[in-house]
Amino acid sequence: MILARVVGSIVATRKDPRLEGKKLLILKPVSPEGKDEAGYVISVDAVGAGYRETVILVAGSSARMADGCKDKPVDSAIIGIVDSVSLDEGSKGK
Repeated sequence: MILARVVGSIVATRKDPRLEGKKLLILKPVSPEGKDEAGYVISVDAVGAGYRETVILVAGSSARMADGCKDKPVDSAIIGIVDSVSLDEGSKGK
C-alpha cells in the first residue's frame, strides 16, 4: 500500500468499456510525514476521493480486488481516504 495525495484528474473520452463510469485520478506519492516523493500514479477511484485528499492506493493484482475493479484493466486503485497519520518517534528518519 502507498500513501499519496490527489493532485488532479484524467478525462478520457475513449477508454476500455470496462472502465466506463470509473473516475481516474492523478496521485502524487507522499511520505508518512506528507513530503512529496518522486513520480505520479494514475489510479481508479474506488472510494470517492477528492482533490488534495491523502489516500491509500494499492497496485497490481491487489488493485483488481478493490470494490468495482474485478475483471477490469486496473493496475492501481484508491482504497481509502486517510484521516490522519501518526508515526512512532523512533521510526522517523529511518
